[in-house]
Amino acid sequence: MSEERGPEQKPSGSRGAGAPAGQQARLTLRSGLNGASVQRSFFEQVGGHETFRRLVEEFYRAVAEDPVLRPMYPEEDLGPASERLQLFLEQYWGGPMTYSERRGHPRLRMRHQPFPVTPDARDRWLACMRRAVDSLGLSPLHETTLWDYLERAAHAIVNAD
Repeated sequence: MSEERGPEQKPSGSRGAGAPAGQQARLTLRSGLNGASVQRSFFEQVGGHETFRRLVEEFYRAVAEDPVLRPMYPEEDLGPASERLQLFLEQYWGGPMTYSERRGHPRLRMRHQPFPVTPDARDRWLACMRRAVDSLGLSPLHETTLWDYLERAAHAIVNAD
């Protein structure tokens, strides 16, 4: 059985089993025998823009109904906040860099400083986000990866008792 090596399968790392002396082997996951490499971003793996649009839409549907969270959004329309969150999440997970192009560095703690983010607000935010994440039907690995980040980020921006 012979192996063909595509252009992205350049030797690197330590010499792998079966690699000729003096050469190093690198494992490249493929979509099929000699298929394209499977090195896609999380953004792409979960469905890209459409998945993050659905996540943010469901999240803000819950925020609009929450008596603690809704007043924290000074804009009458939640649309601008929704767009900012979607652009941020898409960029964070390997999508387009539109958020940084429009708004600069995310600076999550700084951007949330004007708002009293209490442990109660954090927990309500997480409850709204949990509902949104659950609505996506992601694979267990993708769901856990996304949720782990969201939970850590929510805890990091608490700035008031």
